[in-house]
Amino acid sequence: MLKQVRTDRAYLYLTFLYLCAMAKKIIIGSRGSELALWQANFITRELEKTGVKVELKIIKTRGDKQQEERFSEMQGQGFFTKEIEDALLKKEIDLAVHSYKDLPTTPVKGLKVGAVSYREDPSELLLIRKECADEKRKLFLKENATVGTSATRRRVQLHAYRPDIKIEDLRGNVPTRLQKLRDKKYDAIVVASAAIERLGLTISDFHVEKLTPQELVPAPAQGALALQIREGDKNMQAVIEKINHAEVEEVVSIERKIFSHFRGGCNLPLGIYCEKHRDETDKPFFKAWAAFAPDEKAYPRYFYFHTYEPAKWAEKIAEKIKLENPASIFITRDIKEDDFFSRVLKANKYKVSGHAFIRFKAIPFTRVPANTEWIFFSSKHAVKYFFEQKPEIGKVKIGAIGKSTAAAIRNYGKRADFIGYSTDTKLTGKQFASLVKSADVLFPQAKDSLRTVQQQFVNRAQTRDLAVYETIQKPVEGTPDADIMLFTSPSNVEAFFEKKKLSTSQKIIAMGDATAHTLKQFGVKSVYLVPSFDDVGLLETVFSI
Repeated sequence: MLKQVRTDRAYLYLTFLYLCAMAKKIIIGSRGSELALWQANFITRELEKTGVKVELKIIKTRGDKQQEERFSEMQGQGFFTKEIEDALLKKEIDLAVHSYKDLPTTPVKGLKVGAVSYREDPSELLLIRKECADEKRKLFLKENATVGTSATRRRVQLHAYRPDIKIEDLRGNVPTRLQKLRDKKYDAIVVASAAIERLGLTISDFHVEKLTPQELVPAPAQGALALQIREGDKNMQAVIEKINHAEVEEVVSIERKIFSHFRGGCNLPLGIYCEKHRDETDKPFFKAWAAFAPDEKAYPRYFYFHTYEPAKWAEKIAEKIKLENPASIFITRDIKEDDFFSRVLKANKYKVSGHAFIRFKAIPFTRVPANTEWIFFSSKHAVKYFFEQKPEIGKVKIGAIGKSTAAAIRNYGKRADFIGYSTDTKLTGKQFASLVKSADVLFPQAKDSLRTVQQQFVNRAQTRDLAVYETIQKPVEGTPDADIMLFTSPSNVEAFFEKKKLSTSQKIIAMGDATAHTLKQFGVKSVYLVPSFDDVGLLETVFSI
């Protein structure tokens, strides 16, 4: 009974504070750019729904005044926030609305973030002038393209993918940046997807590549708005609490805690992204991705982490990111001297070697069945040995197990209509089966394939297998003496264990559940799984173990 009385008193007190705040007009401070005004007006509308009266005050910041200066050359932090925070401290405004990613992680004395907005898509958009797009190249950029961005974080990640591109500074508000691209001052520019979505800008005249937070890791809290108030202002806290998004606040707080362990402001080449998930028992767990380079001329290291216990997670992640621990690695695929995987590892002082323990042989086929509505590819090899036989496929839709397979499909002038984003092949199969419903699906694949995706279809009659290649074991010469062994397929595992054994000191990485399962059949007890079927996923696992 006593507990209930206390709860009722707390509720009444908060209600009293809220009613006190409603009695006066709240003044919101904001920058004057189109995006900042959209953000401030959005918060205004959200507050007005709760019955609060709001007035908007525009404040010019240092970042607005110094449009031609590079971010990396600006001294200190708070380029887009300090003047607004000063106005808040002087009580010239009651509430400041910021892009959360612009807010320094070291809090200003006397101020705090009292609430967080919903989170817009934190992905980056690479906008390419259509005559400068090349679908057969990474990121769809033509050779030696000029890309505009002022963010050091974006700069180092883009250069890691494409060392040939030239990156030049890009300043100005979002519409100004788009106009500079239209004026052909750049071949492409990078902008936050959130900015385009919120302003409703037209970008149909460009080739648009959306880079997910796992491909180009965004700034901490990108896509979220921070509602900043004075410490001790209980009236304002009661007001903004009503529009707070607690789950967004939870994940962006983790991102910013990690970031706070590093010196530097928004020009630090560190991207961090966190997601909250629930497992099959509805227990919450967290995933985090990071990309970090010590300076803008270095190659980034990529990381992936997950946990059920986030309490001290940020500190542990920061320690891991800071730690440089180069090792030797052997991968069961033929190494190309300048591919992305090798280039990033070698730039970070890793020793890289590798070759495949299997080779592939094409299996000829005559035609694609006439009733085929979808074609699903579960590997890059299936793509190669299918399309190199130049089949007539008409207007069928295409599915891919992951982004690497989708990229291989583009090399043959086609685009995937479905792309799996999970290393859980069963989950991808269920998602694909749900999408295609009763359509007839053709599966070009290896001879004796495990058929994991097909097994997720309730009606197996709608699936048809087409063997387009077979794997043949090659002699395993020498014993790979590496700190880390990375197995890319079950066939490579089987070929390796025909002749060799692993050292107990070696760390083992498996690309996919099937590969991990095969390793365990050969007695390997501890296996690290990659978070995605691409080179970024491989790198994340190598740097994180």
